Amino acid sequence: MDFLRDLFEQAPCPPAQRDEVGRLVNELIKIGRTDDFLSERPGTPFNLQCRHARGREIGVRLNDIGGVPLMEYVQFKIRRKLTPTLAAHLGYCWSDIGKWIP
Repeated sequence: MDFLRDLFEQAPCPPAQRDEVGRLVNELIKIGRTDDFLSERPGTPFNLQCRHARGREIGVRLNDIGGVPLMEYVQFKIRRKLTPTLAAHLGYCWSDIGKWIP
């Protein structure tokens, strides 16, 4: 049943932005698999707060499109596609974006 839910569940955003959100989710999945969203030390691709710089840019864009509900939806997708730990790391990566609270 989870497969069907994933297949038919739609992002809580305007229909015109669903393709963009899908691309951003896929990019976050790739980031999670290759780099993680947090680091123990700064340096490319991580900022001075040891958060993935592109991951934060994506979080800002998601916040602009759909706010916290969309960000929660995306974090849920990351949890399902990767791991709960990486989803938690993404949450901390997004600290201080809009009204997001990890």
